[in-house]
Amino acid sequence: MTVIDNRDVFGIEGEIRLSEAGPRDFFALLKPRVMSLVVFTALAGLVLAPGSINPVIGFIAILCIAVGAGASGALNMWYDADIDAIMSRTATRPVPAGRVTPHEALAFGLVLSVFSVSILGLAVNWFAAGLLAFTIFFYAVVYTMWLKRSTPQNIVIGGAAGAFPPMVGWACVTGGVSLDSFILFMIIFLWTPAHFWALALFKMKEYGAVGVPMMPNVAGVASTKRQITVYAVLTAITGVLPTVTGLSSIGYGLVAALLGAVFIHCSIAVWRMPDGDEKMVPAKKLFGYSIFYLFAIFSALMVDLYVAPAILSLGGAA
Repeated sequence: MTVIDNRDVFGIEGEIRLSEAGPRDFFALLKPRVMSLVVFTALAGLVLAPGSINPVIGFIAILCIAVGAGASGALNMWYDADIDAIMSRTATRPVPAGRVTPHEALAFGLVLSVFSVSILGLAVNWFAAGLLAFTIFFYAVVYTMWLKRSTPQNIVIGGAAGAFPPMVGWACVTGGVSLDSFILFMIIFLWTPAHFWALALFKMKEYGAVGVPMMPNVAGVASTKRQITVYAVLTAITGVLPTVTGLSSIGYGLVAALLGAVFIHCSIAVWRMPDGDEKMVPAKKLFGYSIFYLFAIFSALMVDLYVAPAILSLGGAA
């Protein structure tokens, strides 16, 4: 299934050779840019959860979630090496580029998976560890090995994997989940299709070349643009819900509403893109803004947790 043949592991005449991979190559297997988003949203879940956690234990929890996310990335790169080698966006990844062998990537991902889940269970709690284990399984097996190559709904269903981290962070503090943690999950879950389909629009030829049934290749560009707008609207609405449940203040709600309005505006610009637009500038802008939106929403939630009470206390004192 992979483009790397046995000579990359055993040499031309079958002798076992030492790996030529360096620390940077193994770090790249962790998908650090994706990991940063996972860590940030998990931190938000941990900070927003009711109750308290020892700072050292909290640091261990976030580290385990980060390692678990990295393990998922390594397993994804191991399995997807064949298609990664064809797509320009992924061709320089360590496995298709030949810097890391498939066997090394698989072993690396499995070891980190076991390590992250075990330490989280021993140091924090086993509910959070179980949720982290399920997240790794969902991304590596359900999404990567099954959904990605079998259905245009791969991003919709598979997006759950990227939406679990704030719930894991929440569970590290509370030992369970709640409506508020589910709302944090839904913000990311509903955000994912608009984010990835914007990318899929201007990368659809590459996805078509490797046989991955992304929505633009299966349902067409027009249908994808409409669905992007629908998911942008749903994301914007869900982003305001923490104010409704009392997790955040009205101030946060106003900020979330503004961020959501811009998200919708960008999605409408994508909807209005003329047929045959090869540059797809609105789609590229939406893709970039969607990343900013998610960081901004979770930043606003955490800032609101500390700033809103301070403002209220100052008002009371006056």
